[in-house]
Amino acid sequence: MNLRTIPRAAVSGSIGLTRLPFDIALGLLPGDPTAIKLAVDRADATTRILAGALLADPELREDGRRRQAAAVERQRAAALRARAAETAETADAQLEERHRQAQRRREHADTRARERRELAAKRRQQRSRQAAEQEHRRERSSREAQARAEERIEEQAPAARLDALEGQAAAERERERALVEADEAARLEAAAERVKEQRKEEA
Repeated sequence: MNLRTIPRAAVSGSIGLTRLPFDIALGLLPGDPTAIKLAVDRADATTRILAGALLADPELREDGRRRQAAAVERQRAAALRARAAETAETADAQLEERHRQAQRRREHADTRARERRELAAKRRQQRSRQAAEQEHRRERSSREAQARAEERIEEQAPAARLDALEGQAAAERERERALVEADEAARLEAAAERVKEQRKEEA
């Protein structure tokens, strides 16, 4: 039988029957069977091109070339999808990392803000405590100064009273002496007057 007399439909049917089990198996495989399906499509296209060459059937060869070009395009599209998926995965990973970094920065900022608030509270407490201690020291110093002043007053009071009494006694003595001198002067003056009178009488 001359190969050129084999109908084109018979060749296409044979190829279809040959790849049928592969197509069924690809539908049952888990995951993405794109690479295997592309290999089957390329084998299908290559078989049609070879059959067209053997049968000198330009339509069969052209069909094979179209299928081969379609397989190449599907492979290119699959590669583009894979790169897009990889880019999207990388972008998702970068976005997640930025989220984590932002979260870490927020947590760090919250921690620093909390530490600053705690430090400010401690400083306020310390200033309040120091102010209270200073006020307490001032009050204690004032009480001690007042007590010392009162002690000095108490210590100096007897001496002051003694000085006052001595001054009063000295004043009394001065007054008595002045009185005595005044009496003596009056007596002398009276005696002088009597002597003067006697002399007048004798003259």
